[in-house]
Amino acid sequence: MSPLRLLFCTFALVFVTAAPVHAMSHGGKNPCAAKNPCAAKNPCAAKASQDFNRPKGTKLYTAGSKQELVALGEKLWSDSSLGTSGLSCSSCHANQQNFGPSFAKPYPHEVGMTEAAGMATVDLDEMVQFCIAKPLAGKLLPWESKELGALTAYTGEVQKAYMKTAAANNPCAAKNPCAAKNPCAAKNPCAGKQ
Repeated sequence: MSPLRLLFCTFALVFVTAAPVHAMSHGGKNPCAAKNPCAAKNPCAAKASQDFNRPKGTKLYTAGSKQELVALGEKLWSDSSLGTSGLSCSSCHANQQNFGPSFAKPYPHEVGMTEAAGMATVDLDEMVQFCIAKPLAGKLLPWESKELGALTAYTGEVQKAYMKTAAANNPCAAKNPCAAKNPCAAKNPCAGKQ
């Protein structure tokens, strides 16, 4: 290799390897070092700023006709004015979507979203309140209000439908054909006395 070509290759190698260091030492920013916006905490998992546990001495509104309560709850289910996020209950849960497996269990039970807020188990009305405050970014409904009673009643109906769908779609819920008596467990005729 000619001395001129060797000098050129050496210069190119030094330039290529030094360029990133040079850029960094002179204020160049590494785009990969930016904070990952997806790594931000889930707003639903943040510590609760409000108390989502039903206050002692209060009762869920159940007066009047259950049919009327469920009808009002169905309207509220689609009401985005319950919060400031522009969402309603149906935004996330239309057609029985986005429920965790625990939604098929009777309340009270554990719910992943509320555990980070310090709630080991929740009742259905507390879960409704949590969803209003967090995903919907609204204010808690008064604990003895007709609106909370109605929304809880309708959510209970949604849960019943979800449970039926979950049971119908679960092949393990049917009787296990493998649980029938095993024909191979019959006495082995070759095992008799000789």
